[in-house]
Amino acid sequence: MSEVLDLAVDLIRRRSITPEDAGCLPEIGARLTRLGFRIEHLRYGETDNFWATHGADNAPGQGPLLVFLGHTDVVPSGPEENWQSPPFEPSVRDGRLYGRGAADMKGAVAAMTIALERFVSLHPDHPGRVGLLLTSDEEGPTNLDGVRRIASYLREIGDHIDWCVVGEPSSKEKLGDLIRVGRRGSLSGTLTVRGVQGHVAYPEKALNPIHAFAPALAELAAERWDEGNADFPPTSFQVSNLNAGTGATNVIPGSLTALINFRYSTASTAENLRKRTEAILAKHDLDYSLEWTLSGEPFLCPSGGRLRSTVVSVCRELCGTEPEQSTGGGTSDGRFIAPMGAEVVELGPVNATIHKVDECIDVAELERLPELYQAICERMLLKSCC
Repeated sequence: MSEVLDLAVDLIRRRSITPEDAGCLPEIGARLTRLGFRIEHLRYGETDNFWATHGADNAPGQGPLLVFLGHTDVVPSGPEENWQSPPFEPSVRDGRLYGRGAADMKGAVAAMTIALERFVSLHPDHPGRVGLLLTSDEEGPTNLDGVRRIASYLREIGDHIDWCVVGEPSSKEKLGDLIRVGRRGSLSGTLTVRGVQGHVAYPEKALNPIHAFAPALAELAAERWDEGNADFPPTSFQVSNLNAGTGATNVIPGSLTALINFRYSTASTAENLRKRTEAILAKHDLDYSLEWTLSGEPFLCPSGGRLRSTVVSVCRELCGTEPEQSTGGGTSDGRFIAPMGAEVVELGPVNATIHKVDECIDVAELERLPELYQAICERMLLKSCC
């Protein structure tokens, strides 16, 4: 097997369901230590994090810093009997590597590791610094102790990331046909509407929170929050869960709970969305409480940025494709790095099978991925800046 395929197989074999790392990070750390990387294993709560840098005497804040960002945790496999082969026993069939995490994102983690090994071996005295930042808490519901915490740690020690390549599976049909140059923000709310429980035969003695909320929900769903802009689609509002009732057919519920979410562009702010939502609820005279959670602000790598231009040219030359430059999709850990002032671009394998049964990655594309990451290193550090 090739270097990258061998490492990907090793990582997939480890049952690293969030927040478990299952030994992935120590394995990568041992490899990079041999090449002179400065390694830090940072554990917060149940989350293992990994921070490795090379160059400029490995001193924080010294020289421009290019970082590759990824995660070793994976989502559960679901019923293993539904898989053609066991999800944590990687298998190569018909030119594809199968296993949980093959595409999201142990294949890219292996490729980033191999690319950094090759780059440092060829250019041991390279200008600037390269880094690898990995976490075991990307797929979880909160992301409190992963890259969010590492970003705070880097600020505390005076380090600064200039450019960040995220290995999330960005491609649609072939490697390099789409890159993410930004992401929308995600603002969630837990809304509780209070009514008065009672018998359905005596509605005058109760207050149905479902009926009370329905007009407000219709207005929220119909609201045009913004028009988007040249880089982002308009902001969207969705209700993901709506619960009320005791299960009995003859009881008016006493309360209703709705989980809401905004995926919003740079044309709006979280504060503005909160205020407008609460104004609509107040207009309908609801007795309610609303708890907000901001998962991340929107970010955009500028069209004239060096990293964005470099990734586009690498995809064009090495993959033979003109990559679509998208801000679609969900969120990624890049949202914690961009506020540091870093340019952030996501480039990874095809995402068609992520989180699915029989998740897989094309072996030929997996073996090409380190070439792309290595080329980015060489063009960003050797031809630039210092």
